[in-house]
Amino acid sequence: MSGPSTDGPRSGALSDIVAHAWAATTSDVTSALETGPGGLTSAEAAARLMGDGPNALHTVHVRPLHILVNQFRSALMVLLIATAVLAFALGDRNDAVVIGIILAASVLGGFVNEYRAAKATEALHDRVHHSTTVIRDGTAQTIDVTGLVVGDVVRLVLGQLVPADIRLTEVTDLDCNEGVLTGESTAAAKQTDPLPADTPLADRTNCAYMGTVVQSGTATGIVVATGARAEFGAVAAGLGGDPPQTAFQKGLSRFSVLLLQVAIVLTVFIIAANLILGRPLIESLLFALAIAVGITPQLLPAVVTTALAAGSRRLAAEKVLVKRLVAIEDLGDIDILLTDKTGTLTEGRISLIGAQAPDGRPDDDVLLTGLLATDAADTQASSGNELDTALWRGAGPVADRVAAYHRIATRPFDHVRQMASAISAGPDGRHTLAVKGAPERILERCTGTGPEAEETLDRLFAQGSRVVALATREMPATQTTIGDDDERELTLVGFLVFLDQPKTSAAQSLQDLDNLHITVKVATGDNVVVADKVVADLGMTSGGSITGTELDRLDDEE
Repeated sequence: MSGPSTDGPRSGALSDIVAHAWAATTSDVTSALETGPGGLTSAEAAARLMGDGPNALHTVHVRPLHILVNQFRSALMVLLIATAVLAFALGDRNDAVVIGIILAASVLGGFVNEYRAAKATEALHDRVHHSTTVIRDGTAQTIDVTGLVVGDVVRLVLGQLVPADIRLTEVTDLDCNEGVLTGESTAAAKQTDPLPADTPLADRTNCAYMGTVVQSGTATGIVVATGARAEFGAVAAGLGGDPPQTAFQKGLSRFSVLLLQVAIVLTVFIIAANLILGRPLIESLLFALAIAVGITPQLLPAVVTTALAAGSRRLAAEKVLVKRLVAIEDLGDIDILLTDKTGTLTEGRISLIGAQAPDGRPDDDVLLTGLLATDAADTQASSGNELDTALWRGAGPVADRVAAYHRIATRPFDHVRQMASAISAGPDGRHTLAVKGAPERILERCTGTGPEAEETLDRLFAQGSRVVALATREMPATQTTIGDDDERELTLVGFLVFLDQPKTSAAQSLQDLDNLHITVKVATGDNVVVADKVVADLGMTSGGSITGTELDRLDDEE
């Protein structure tokens, strides 16, 4: 996360506070940006917008001249233009005209295809608009996200796309899906306390980042980075520069240089031979240049453009937008394909795959306990929590048994306890406290837990599953509240097992790639065990998984 670039109150030591906002207290960030609970004034916001620019990654505009110039960025094109000029200078106007027509057709074909793709991209971009709630002049206002500035106080709600990098100041059960930045399929729980300065991006729990999604809860925070200075913006900016030459373009360039070298050698040899034989210099020079023009493949650019354009049309029929024609050849020349996992090979959402007793046996009573321990008593009310939603969605007939229980009290999940609990009165009249949460937190509050529970938990973790532990305790019929002391001396009931399921369609795609002799590797920032399980479930026979750390250790050739 980078701080703002403008001078003034945000410079010097204060800008360092903003640049590492997760390590600073909320009061320090507020002071550094000269803001407060009432937000900025409209005048101050306008001034900062003028200095920092709009909160946008980049504006998509079609630039026909730029697209046209790109068609000439080829050594072969330069060689052919030089050839046409030489042919015209030598008086061979027919060859010059033919070469000119071929060049024009090639340039026009490439221009038309790339211009259409650019217009389609612009149209898609213009359809997307986002607004957000900001506090300015002491009142809540709804503005377009492009108008946000550093120091704005923003409110986040369920389902919202986070509009900028934000240091959170108030949080109510906030979870954000940060898969776009971290690759994690599960939502990240948020809080407001400062963190160490060296905390990695995925663990900065007191910040919400541009492009991530509010999956549950609400929050208020201060904007500390906008546009290209945001974490997501930095990634987008790195992808927005001029693309490097493809292997196909490099090959054409090498071929063009080879032709040029051959033409020069031939020209020198022919001139020297003719002079040795006593031929006139001018005639020898004209003859040599004519030979050089003759060996130039005038039709090659047109053939290349036509072939790539045909590929572009076939991909368009499959709803694939090709922005640069030369990329098509690289697509067909892939030997190793790196893919991400979350949302590409998997569904991108957590699903319940089982409920197991401490000894590992499937047990529907464990599932019932999990349903009774949720903050809400039905799937609609719990839809803001990812795990609760997955639990209700996968409960099946067991969910119908919940109707026989009467909810007495609940204690919602918080990130200190890492658990949630509820008291319910069963059909037999007994009052039971059901607790669910992080396995390590539940187990340390349970009594009489045997070694089989640890073995089951280790096995589930080794399979790459996400596990929630469940425990119970009988409660007095008169008790209607839940305190810290009530969530102790519990009896372990079992474990709920969740997983981001592999996509069924991905298996066929991977098989098709294998048939094409393309090695697929899963590049993951997640647990390698989880990635390897997905790879195995999809039947991948080559490649496997690779982490960012492993990629960093490889040189370019490797």
